[in-house]
Amino acid sequence: MPKELPFRIGSMLILNKTARVFSKPSKSKIYAFLRSFNFSPGTRFLHKVVLGIETSCDDTAAAVVDETGNVLGEAIHSQTEVHLKTGGIVPPVAQQLHRENIERIVQEALSASGISPGDLSAIATTIKPGLALSLGVGLSFSKQLVNQWKKPFIPIHHMEAHALTIRLTNQVEFPFLVLLISGGHCLLALVRGVSDFLLLGKSLDIAPGDMFDKVARRLSLTKHPECSSMSGGKAIEHLAKQGNRFHFDISPPMHRVKNCDFSFTGLQHVTEKIITKKEKEEGIEKGQVLSSAADLAAAVQHTAACHIAKRTHRAILFCQQRQWLSQSHAVLVVSGGVASNFYIRRALEIVTDATQCTLLCPPPRLCTDNGVMIAWYRMDYSQTLRQDAVKQSGWRKEGP
Repeated sequence: MPKELPFRIGSMLILNKTARVFSKPSKSKIYAFLRSFNFSPGTRFLHKVVLGIETSCDDTAAAVVDETGNVLGEAIHSQTEVHLKTGGIVPPVAQQLHRENIERIVQEALSASGISPGDLSAIATTIKPGLALSLGVGLSFSKQLVNQWKKPFIPIHHMEAHALTIRLTNQVEFPFLVLLISGGHCLLALVRGVSDFLLLGKSLDIAPGDMFDKVARRLSLTKHPECSSMSGGKAIEHLAKQGNRFHFDISPPMHRVKNCDFSFTGLQHVTEKIITKKEKEEGIEKGQVLSSAADLAAAVQHTAACHIAKRTHRAILFCQQRQWLSQSHAVLVVSGGVASNFYIRRALEIVTDATQCTLLCPPPRLCTDNGVMIAWYRMDYSQTLRQDAVKQSGWRKEGP
């Protein structure tokens, strides 16, 4: 059964192990850096307008959000095209691209919002988990703005922000189950409050998005005329629509293991062996596109979807048995870059229909890394504090 491990995601270092492409900055450096900011972790700010900055991986993003959840302005610069040429994210390259674009992106978000720096209530920035070099760019630039504009700084945990994005677009009450699936992360957690999470399962090796990227590179899909400008995950999804998943029989990972953890390395290795075998059969060299690439993409996507759906099904049943989810309005939230894969969404819809749950996903643009979720996380936190204060004081609002 799933591990009953209560935790505050803000201090959950295991997430960095979930994605091998992510590395954790040393605590001493992070803490020393944060001490130079004008903020206090225990202070309850009641912000009206927040600037959010996100640079945890390969997207430079910023957004201005008000306390009601209105997105006043946002901007984002994607590095996908550059990293496609290098066959993957190269941290120093990502760092340099963040440096070249962050000032412009923040200015575009502010200009679109019509908010002057003086009217900002605070600056919220991702501090972990992520690529250390990328995170450093966002932190350094935020420090400049905090000192220049004399605004409070709010450190934000990337995965907490992803988990709570749904509360910006939908009315979702606690508790709810969240599945975070991306190129760097894969986890299932029960969200009991803004900063109260119960971890039910995680990837024991790589994330699904990372697996899709590696399979796409091994299939040389950047050389496929229809996929040359797509990321690995998008290329797999696109090509899978043309393929027959039954042409390859790939067993789902961990099908005998009765918990909610995930594993994708085995699926990657099995697929790579199949590719090597097919290259020999077709008489082509490594680096050329297989005639059966679409069929293989379909098989890999289907196997991954089944694996994700089965572990999620187990987590839902586990929570329902313990009455941790609402009996009448149980909700499963799916977020992260891989959540935009419609085949995987359909597999999860089958699970939620069978368990009388509601499946909710943020819009595709909010599933991937963005500045909106960083700014909104702080707003959601502030609103929850105010609501809790009213409840604890015994006050109830009646009438207009």
